[in-house]
Amino acid sequence: MEGIYTISTNMMQTTAIAIIMLYVGRFLRNKINFFEKFCIPAPVIGGFLFAIIHLILKVNGIATFDMDVTLKDPFMMVFFTSIGIGANLETLKKGGKGFFIFLAVSVVLVVCQNIIGMGVSKLIGQNSLLGLACGSITMVGGHGTAGAWGPDLEAAGLESGAVIALAAATFGVIMGSLIGGPIGSARIKRHGLKPNADLFVAPESEEVVDEGGHEAPLNVNDFLKVLCLIFCSVGLGVILKKFLQDNVSIAGTPLNLPEYVAAMIFSGLFVNTLGRKKVFEMNQRANDICGSIGLNVFLSIALITIDLTQLKAVVGPMLIVLFTQTAFMALFSYFVVFKVMGSDYDAAVLAGGMCGFGMGATYNALANMDSITEKFGPAPKAYFILPMVGAFAIDIINVLIITIFAQIQF
Repeated sequence: MEGIYTISTNMMQTTAIAIIMLYVGRFLRNKINFFEKFCIPAPVIGGFLFAIIHLILKVNGIATFDMDVTLKDPFMMVFFTSIGIGANLETLKKGGKGFFIFLAVSVVLVVCQNIIGMGVSKLIGQNSLLGLACGSITMVGGHGTAGAWGPDLEAAGLESGAVIALAAATFGVIMGSLIGGPIGSARIKRHGLKPNADLFVAPESEEVVDEGGHEAPLNVNDFLKVLCLIFCSVGLGVILKKFLQDNVSIAGTPLNLPEYVAAMIFSGLFVNTLGRKKVFEMNQRANDICGSIGLNVFLSIALITIDLTQLKAVVGPMLIVLFTQTAFMALFSYFVVFKVMGSDYDAAVLAGGMCGFGMGATYNALANMDSITEKFGPAPKAYFILPMVGAFAIDIINVLIITIFAQIQF
């Protein structure tokens, strides 16, 4: 925009703003009952507040931000790798079946989103490809899949398909972040649910209490061991991603395994093999702290850098399709996900997480779950199931399903 003042920030300044807005979000959540009552994540509150301020400044021709987001993905990698470190075989034995059930539910969601999107588009006299752009490409797929499929949508005949896809993905991230916490907390409160203590796995050799019965203090070595494993896993994950991309394909499409999933695999393998020996054992409290820092800072950076002017493209027919998707997502999570996953505490947390995962990205889902568990207690089974489904398995299935629906012209 000509004449507008551009405020540029380097990666450290961007991260500083993100952390400040994270604390602003926490302050507002503590002061405003609505945010606290419905478990709206602090990074969402602070991040969107900054995005709205940026929108006002930009629309009025006052200023715009050009932010270096170099550190966004590293913080994301820290968080997801920490999930792998926390995924021990004992939890897998108790929650492993839930992975396949949740995956099946997610496949149903993907199909329904495309049917709803394309169907509603035709009912209001629009190109069915508009509905596909507002279907699983952007809802389950998020910004990454939207960016990848945008040019294909345009080639298939959807004018401005790339812009529409990115705008729809932005809408999905916002709505998925807003409805997840309220849905999960509503189920917990309605049924008086409590965390399942049987799923908590106590460390076998790690000393977690002192002689007085208090938690043993963490030290520098506890964090260094965790960070060493995280960075080694991330480094090996890059190699695995490249190898699979060059040598494995599905339906002619190279397998593009996300690096953070590869890192989760390596960290999970380590803690369940060498990590069982005392000298290599990870302190789970230190790991939880590292993971929480990674998630909160990453999500805050992602949200303060959202350009809400993209939503100008989400008007008229597109809004009809997107709000229909939002209503379906809320009902699907509240009734179907909760019931199918067992109607217990972890099922309620998964219902809240499904909203973020089903309308944006896995990190939104985990932020929703984090805001719920921060208030009501831990849900280890939910934290094991959703990242593995949302970060890896569903991405492959989603591409295959999108490809099928993209061939449908009606």
